[in-house]
Amino acid sequence: MFLRSVIVVVLWAFVPLAAQNGSPSAKPGKPVLRTVIDVAMPGPPVRFDYQSLDPTDGRLYIAHMNADHLVVFDTMSRTVVANLDGFARVHGVWAVPELGRVYASVTGRHRVDVVDAKTLRVIAQAGPISYPDGLAYAPGPKRVFVSDEHGKADAIIDAQTNRLLTSIPLGGEAGNTIYDSGAKQILVAVHETDELVAIDPEAMRIVGRHKLTGVKTPHGVSIDVAHRLAFVAGQGNQVVAVVKLESMKVLATHPVGASPDVLAFDAELGRLYVSAESGNVSVFHLQGQDLVLQGELSMPHAHTVSVDPKTHLVYFPLENVDGRPLLRIMECVIP
Repeated sequence: MFLRSVIVVVLWAFVPLAAQNGSPSAKPGKPVLRTVIDVAMPGPPVRFDYQSLDPTDGRLYIAHMNADHLVVFDTMSRTVVANLDGFARVHGVWAVPELGRVYASVTGRHRVDVVDAKTLRVIAQAGPISYPDGLAYAPGPKRVFVSDEHGKADAIIDAQTNRLLTSIPLGGEAGNTIYDSGAKQILVAVHETDELVAIDPEAMRIVGRHKLTGVKTPHGVSIDVAHRLAFVAGQGNQVVAVVKLESMKVLATHPVGASPDVLAFDAELGRLYVSAESGNVSVFHLQGQDLVLQGELSMPHAHTVSVDPKTHLVYFPLENVDGRPLLRIMECVIP
């Protein structure tokens, strides 16, 4: 694959984003992220969505949503292994190493496709699901939970039979779905009710509804299992909230870019990345039970982010840079 040469340009941090419009000040501060390399991506310069890293083999699966492709990227060789076609309007993707499977939300076909991680072939399809988006895997019952955004539900797939078991009504559009390994629960952000909904993955029923004070239209969710914290992006009021999982209370909120979308948490370094539809990326550090802003930057279409827990490198698929899509690999330059 074509690789651009290593780039040494540093993207600079700015003073905090204005909560009103998500635009950073033009005043530069300390550098926050530095580009390691830009890797050309296949396909047209159109929107990407979720990513999922398989830490066992270093493969990063990237939903190239508006190209109908699932891109398989080797983070060790920094090359595209495969560009899988036929994933109409693919949104969510989730790698499950223990099963040797990758699950992808084929939203344009109202289903979830199951990909064999070795052969990279689709081995099953589960549905129908109205609008499959984010995905999470509960290892105990071996079930995949799917945010059915427009269906206002969380759909459940049996990962052993690859069949749709049921859908749980949420009372509002589903944001991100995530597995909390500490409580062995699925958590779903619900847009209209401004809640985190807890689901028992064994019983397949709602066991808690928790109001997110100070958060409007919650969407992206990430978890710090060790410190029992959740981070929730409020798309409606441009904040990221810190939630204490034991009490489900909002401890703090912080302004971020307009329409925050995907969150990525580096547990070892205690660093949270918040990517917004505006292209603003906010970098926070966890101190105690709150976040401290380390810096902000802006890149076109940088609304999706993932982080490698081993190398701490950060991945941003960018849909259009000089007329082509690319994967920008970055490193944080703040200790």
